[in-house]
Amino acid sequence: MRKKHKATLSTVFSDRVSASIPWRDIEKMLAAAGVEITEGRGSRVRVYLNGVRAVFHRPHPEKETDKGAVKSVRRFLAAAGVTPAKEG
Repeated sequence: MRKKHKATLSTVFSDRVSASIPWRDIEKMLAAAGVEITEGRGSRVRVYLNGVRAVFHRPHPEKETDKGAVKSVRRFLAAAGVTPAKEG
């Protein structure tokens, strides 16, 4: 992962949940972590890594991800074994 991806990962896992992370940054970080990303219907994005699956919705019309979605991304990554201390 590049420095920017690691920073996004750290922000996702920070104690204070941020509602200002652009979805584009989260999606790029997921791809850099090796997550398989496929398009669903509408704004849905299907993700898969290490036997863990999830479906997220791209935010619209805003660019930033809301706190609930950030928490969901955090749960997905933790379940798949990707954390700031153990990325990749």
